[in-house]
Amino acid sequence: MTRIVVIGAGFGGLAAAVRLLAAGYQVTVVEALERPGGRAGYLELGPYRFDTGPTLITLPSLLDELCRLAETSLENELELVRLRPAYRIMFSDGTWFDYWGEPELDEAEIARYDRAAVPAFRSYMTATRRIYERAFGDLAREPFDSLTSFLRVVPELLALRAHESVYRFAGRFFREPHLRMVFSFHPLFIGGNPLRASAIYSIVPYLERLEGVHFARGGMRAVVLLLARLVERLGGEIRYGSPVTRILTDHRGAVAGVALADGDLLPAKAVVANSDVATTVLDLLPPASRPQLLRLLLARARYSMSCYLLYLGVARRYEQLRHHTIIMPLDYEQQLRELFDGNGTLSELAFYLHAPAHTDATFAPPQHESLYILVPVPHLGKTGEWSAEQRRAFRDRVLTTLEALHGLDGLREAITAQAEWTPMEFRDVLRSRHGAAFSLEPTLLQSAYFRPHNRSGIPGLYFVGAGTHPGAGLPGVLLSAAVTSRVLGEDIPPERDRLVLTAERIARERGTR
Repeated sequence: MTRIVVIGAGFGGLAAAVRLLAAGYQVTVVEALERPGGRAGYLELGPYRFDTGPTLITLPSLLDELCRLAETSLENELELVRLRPAYRIMFSDGTWFDYWGEPELDEAEIARYDRAAVPAFRSYMTATRRIYERAFGDLAREPFDSLTSFLRVVPELLALRAHESVYRFAGRFFREPHLRMVFSFHPLFIGGNPLRASAIYSIVPYLERLEGVHFARGGMRAVVLLLARLVERLGGEIRYGSPVTRILTDHRGAVAGVALADGDLLPAKAVVANSDVATTVLDLLPPASRPQLLRLLLARARYSMSCYLLYLGVARRYEQLRHHTIIMPLDYEQQLRELFDGNGTLSELAFYLHAPAHTDATFAPPQHESLYILVPVPHLGKTGEWSAEQRRAFRDRVLTTLEALHGLDGLREAITAQAEWTPMEFRDVLRSRHGAAFSLEPTLLQSAYFRPHNRSGIPGLYFVGAGTHPGAGLPGVLLSAAVTSRVLGEDIPPERDRLVLTAERIARERGTR
């Protein structure tokens, strides 16, 4: 059988492995860490449990697709809870907006801010449904690795206002400032700047209405373990604690396998890299094999912001929080400009809080919180290294801001356990260029044809995950696995074992008698 090596057991790598195994390839996944998941990590601090990376599940049907390939279903493998509301957005003036993904409830929330905006909301959802059906439902599964394929859809993308920013697109429907924030912040979930990200990314509220926002019992760790199970159930191998030191190439420049840190060499017909795209090209490939155009693209690219993450075991419960809570800054536009285009300093902080114990009691003791606090921060290319003193000062600022401005009274005194993660860990542990949390920033000129292609341009090397098409976020990464496995299959059809082929032929013949 044709052997494929997948670098990285993140969502993209595991999903690609499932698809390739189901198609008849022999697959070995090599993971540098001692666990699956990549960015989707897991942490225990005494009685407190935390997902350390992604926390939202949207479009669970994409996970079900993978289960079906292994002759099971998502329903049989995982317990999902639809969150109601999907999330709460808190503003600096003390008000909040609960987004439900349910028309009547969302319209009631909108009416609290601007009754005249309710008809505009209906028009907005109609417009975003059209974008979703074409740009996401169809085009996200296309590889876009030729300029011709991209130019063919440009007129349609212009008609969908892909050239406008999410923020400007939202402003066509909502003039009230709170509502414009509510319907434009979503690119931040995938590392994008709402002032610059294409209006294509306005699909998120519609996507959340379509299938809901879900939580898996046991957290994202349960989703990661599900995908790892599917890989092994289909006959794949996952090797943990196995960092790749270089991608091997032959005399023609084609990929021939990978070298591991322990000295092992794994020959392969193809390598699927779920590792950071820039790290893969600039650190793992031999210099002579690095495509010049791709090197230039990665050198000049805009990288996403990073994140500061604080994990707190808290001996009290904050009832004003929901499972997902977003806290907006006072000056939204200024904060975005500083985050993406500033000199590395932030005059205000924005927050995303994950409080899973509100849904799953196993995450914290009764009346306690396992509180995950995420603060978007500039990547290391803008800030430089974080010293120990900078870490302490930033942690203090986070706690002071949440207590003084956002109603989390007594937070500091209630902390019983804590851990943190900075852009330095994104760079050093996850090997992400500049410590960017979401790889390349999703702008129009870094999307589709202009994003690193799933088919890398180097014979036998393929990319999967946040840094390739269609982009970051759980749905984007799972769809990238579909695109990557498809183009690999077109280039290198699986060599089915002769005994398997004979058995299948005999079964077919018996079935026709």
